[in-house]
Amino acid sequence: MKLLKYKTLLNLILIFSVFSILFAFYVEYFLGHKPCNLCLLQRLPYIITVILIVFVLIFKNLERLSFLFLSLTFLSGSLLAIYHVGIEHGLISESFVCGNNIDTSITDKNEIMKQLKNKAISCKDVTFAIFGVSLATINTFISALLATITLLIFIKYEKK
Repeated sequence: MKLLKYKTLLNLILIFSVFSILFAFYVEYFLGHKPCNLCLLQRLPYIITVILIVFVLIFKNLERLSFLFLSLTFLSGSLLAIYHVGIEHGLISESFVCGNNIDTSITDKNEIMKQLKNKAISCKDVTFAIFGVSLATINTFISALLATITLLIFIKYEKK
């Protein structure tokens, strides 16, 4: 009975992770909101989660350990999202990850225009929000919640 609950929970996390990735692509490609580099990095925990869960569902013998890896994956996603929220609110200055280094020594007009077109979106600019809350903020809470749930399941995991 418990193993069925664990498998169901893994399936729910898998579905949520796939939905999260698809929603990010929807916002980017259909709504036209270009993500910053940190937004792109925040997709990685969800991609890792999908790969890990598919692997566990196929091989079925690493289910308990998968909850520990999922917890660590979501914890890292939460920390990355906290860092992003800190940049959005001006508490932390942007780093090289945000890619806003502009070469000020260029004097050719065409090169300046080319550089401006390829300029990365600033990590402090919120281009998409739901009810006034940035996706990085939402991701902070969701990732922290999933990290906590998967860690508790790892601790309480029972096998037949």
